[in-house]
Amino acid sequence: MLEINKRFFTSILLFLILFLCIYSPIALTCFLVLCFYQMIFEFYFILSKFFKQNKFNTYISMLFILITLSYIIIFVWTAISGDNHDLKLVFFLIVSITISTDIGGFVFGKIFKGKKLSKISPKKTYSGMIGSYIISFLVTYCLFRNYLNFTDLILFTLIISTSSQIGDLLISYLKRNVNIKDTGNILPGHGGLLDRFDGLILAIPIGLILSKFYDF
Repeated sequence: MLEINKRFFTSILLFLILFLCIYSPIALTCFLVLCFYQMIFEFYFILSKFFKQNKFNTYISMLFILITLSYIIIFVWTAISGDNHDLKLVFFLIVSITISTDIGGFVFGKIFKGKKLSKISPKKTYSGMIGSYIISFLVTYCLFRNYLNFTDLILFTLIISTSSQIGDLLISYLKRNVNIKDTGNILPGHGGLLDRFDGLILAIPIGLILSKFYDF
């Protein structure tokens, strides 16, 4: 019960911070800079254990992650604080799909249970994966049906939802291999930032590439 309460209050706090960031460029900048450095730290913590004594592989991986996270942070800052309507739309579409994917997987997995999806993350099930697609499509259809036609909406949601789940599994794979439960403890009840935003790390770059082929 204490863990659930921690997750609830941390989620509310995150929501309030993100709400403030939408209306305050200074708050947004500070929040993104802190997120950037914290995620770099968490990635280094995992990868240094994953590659053990092989510092070369660790540094090469960190260089790739540094470039990717920089790209993501710049996109998020530009989308929220800028005046580009299409960019804002793409950002909120990707975030909506990622969040609803997470919620759908959790709810359907708890209710229907069933066969495990992968040994990488034992809590994930096939019913959860199906629920992720169902909920993410329902959410995006309700919120964005006026911006994309039905076929494009299905394809975009399917690809981003899948990307989000792969990102989640990738972080789970790294954690499982180094025998840790969470990437950090900065978010009480959730763990580290990577535990909370793992799906977005892959979903945002793929979503941005995919958006180039759509007319919003």
